[in-house]
Parts: sequence; structure tokens; C-alpha cells
Amino acid sequence: MFRAAIGVLACFAGLLGSAGAQPQPRLPRVELQAGIHLIKAEVASEDSTRAMGLMFRERLGPNEGMLFVFPGKSRQCFWMRNTLIPLSIAFIDDDGSIVNVEDMAPKTEDSHCSAKPIRYALEMEQGWFGKRGMGPASRLSGPKGMFAPR
Repeated sequence: MFRAAIGVLACFAGLLGSAGAQPQPRLPRVELQAGIHLIKAEVASEDSTRAMGLMFRERLGPNEGMLFVFPGKSRQCFWMRNTLIPLSIAFIDDDGSIVNVEDMAPKTEDSHCSAKPIRYALEMEQGWFGKRGMGPASRLSGPKGMFAPR
């Protein structure tokens, strides 16, 4: 499944190319709570929006990010081809707890993977989680029903 997901992303990224490509339009947003911090996250919940992610964006606003929602729990991996902003990604379990956080350099194809199967991933400006003391076992909350308690 992992290789198939990377293959789909690679094909999609290859179709986009980098010459003249544009970021996807802003996606619907959801407000998440990380301790005392409010996050305004665009929601990428379809194959096409997850594949495009934050590619070609030149900046994020304060406390803005992108929440990737997958249809089921599986090990997920991300790369940064055509992504211009240094990002940190938190891989999040069903209950909103962070499994692991990875820093990702722009315009690279290094894989950054969840430590175990997850349903959510949240990309924020690089260092966002660390500056707020958030790491594995830290918890996020969202709209009712988004993160189910264990």
C-alpha cells in the first residue's frame, strides 16, 4: 500500500511538472486546538487535494496549516517535491494524539513517514510544533467527531 501511495503521488507530481504550476485554491478550513493554540487548517480529504497539498505555496499565515484526512488508518509518507515552504508534519492518531513529528526541507524527495498507521497528518510552518513543546503524545482537538477518544 505504501509503494502504491507513493506511486500515485509521483505520477500526479510528474503530471504537474514545475513550470508554470499553481498552488491549488484554498480548501475549506477547520479550527483545531493544540493546548492554548488555535490552528486554522485547510482540509485535504480527497485524493487530488492530498496529492497537491501545499505545493507551490509561497507562505503560510500565522497558525495556518493543512490537515490531511485519509479514509482509513495506514502508514503515510510525505515528500516535498514542488513545496517551497519548510514544513513540520505531525502524524496524528484517531484520538488526536501526535504519533511523531518530522521536519521537512523544501524541494526534496526525502520520505517522511508516520511511525505507525494514522488517519490524520498536519503540516505547519517548520518548527511550529517544537516551539510550542508539542511532540509524541501531545493532543489536538477539533470539531465534534473529528478525533474520537480512545
